[in-house]
Amino acid sequence: MDETAPQKGTVTQRAIDRIKAMIGEGRLEPGQRLPTERDLAVQLGISRSSMREAIRALTVLGVLEARHGSGIYVTQLEAGDLLETFGVVADLSRGPQLVELLEVRRILESTATALAAARITSDQLAEVEKHLTAMNATEDPEVILAHDLAFHREIATAAGNETMAAILDGLSSRTFRARVWRGYQEEGAFARTRREHAAIHRALVARDPEAARAAAAAHVGEVEQWLRSQVVDEVR
Repeated sequence: MDETAPQKGTVTQRAIDRIKAMIGEGRLEPGQRLPTERDLAVQLGISRSSMREAIRALTVLGVLEARHGSGIYVTQLEAGDLLETFGVVADLSRGPQLVELLEVRRILESTATALAAARITSDQLAEVEKHLTAMNATEDPEVILAHDLAFHREIATAAGNETMAAILDGLSSRTFRARVWRGYQEEGAFARTRREHAAIHRALVARDPEAARAAAAAHVGEVEQWLRSQVVDEVR
């Protein structure tokens, strides 16, 4: 097979697609060991170098994992592992793209909070309340923000959708930083944040999905609005 440099990316992509198809069709199951690199290359009619690149790429994406001395395995294909690179995009985004990501977070956060209002268990609700109480008991920005992050993660988990929770977790670190900026630059930001969290908590306690959706949208919308104003100022 003639694999010159211009073609190599295409052949490697074909190898990636073929392995993904094998997983999607159930010929390779989560946790299963792949055939050797050599056997798989022969099976798919692809050179070993392209197969090696395909395996490396799928490992970075969390689809495959290398176990020292054992071989290459399909991961458990958990949403959190597969969407880990999404968090990198959020971390590196700036300006208008960061605003777009916050817009996505507002949409997903409000949906997750509405689902949580219908599905949250008593134990999960107690955890949410614990973080709310901790936020209200301190003036330390770092402590407040840590419990803020945990508050939202608990709600996302309570929504019962692992994929949505994984996406929101990927968006959280950058949102966390945006809240830090907002907290340092706006007087009274933490007081507003506490009120917004309290409104979310009340809706969860009441098991009211629509009230929960509105409260969460308003909360993330505050951060989004602030960030939009910062981007406008930067453009000026």
